[in-house]
Amino acid sequence: MRVCFFGLLLWCGIATAQAAAFDHGAWDGLLQRHVVALAQGQATEVDYAGMARERVRLKVYLDALAAVKPAEYGQWHKSDQLAFLINAYNAWTVELVLTRYPGLGSIKEIGGLFSSPWKKRFVSLLGETRSLDDIEHGLIRAESVFEEPRIHFAVNCASIGCPALRGEAYVGSRLKSQLEDATRRFLADRSRNRFNPKTQRLEVSKIFDWYRQDFERGWGGYTTLSQFFARYADVLADTDDGRKLLRAGQARISHLDYDWTLNARGS
Repeated sequence: MRVCFFGLLLWCGIATAQAAAFDHGAWDGLLQRHVVALAQGQATEVDYAGMARERVRLKVYLDALAAVKPAEYGQWHKSDQLAFLINAYNAWTVELVLTRYPGLGSIKEIGGLFSSPWKKRFVSLLGETRSLDDIEHGLIRAESVFEEPRIHFAVNCASIGCPALRGEAYVGSRLKSQLEDATRRFLADRSRNRFNPKTQRLEVSKIFDWYRQDFERGWGGYTTLSQFFARYADVLADTDDGRKLLRAGQARISHLDYDWTLNARGS
């Protein structure tokens, strides 16, 4: 009986720790007010002027992110951890844009000849001052941690060529469905991914060139990029013949140019 009692206490403690994941409500509100959906949500634009008017709210949220200690983060469920990191990356990217907005045509203008906005160390997160690259490559993409390639359709680089900034915060309890929805919306955007029936070629975003290995590490049982595309043949191709070719893994792949224009409303 005593063992059962202490076992119950232990289970309750774990459940409580996991249930106390970070509240992203403030970020969710900002996104709902200042992210504008285009083409049924396949793309979005950001009202940076509106974000700037609420910059105090954004900074309060960023301060709350910064206050999370590594030990607290370590108690969360993995899905809550990943949602936290994605939201942190996206929120800090918006903050970075606001440091130069208006008058900014591309996030790549932030930095210099020998530096990039993604290597700038300005993010206070989990006890360290980090860069956006540190968050994406050192935490989100760290090998044998999350192993979730669909994060590439969730993290947003403030550019038209990038997958849409979602109009809501990512949350652990719905993360799988949110990532799947973001993936399908991005792949359905014909300006960035399309099967060309004339050339029998699948023309896709440079993301699949830059991060090919992430899609071939076994997620979903897939070890090749062609297998990943076969899973999403229904949204990548508009004809039955095109879908059959993708499902058979027989389509040649080419990569489209990436548009680094700022994803600003009205740009």
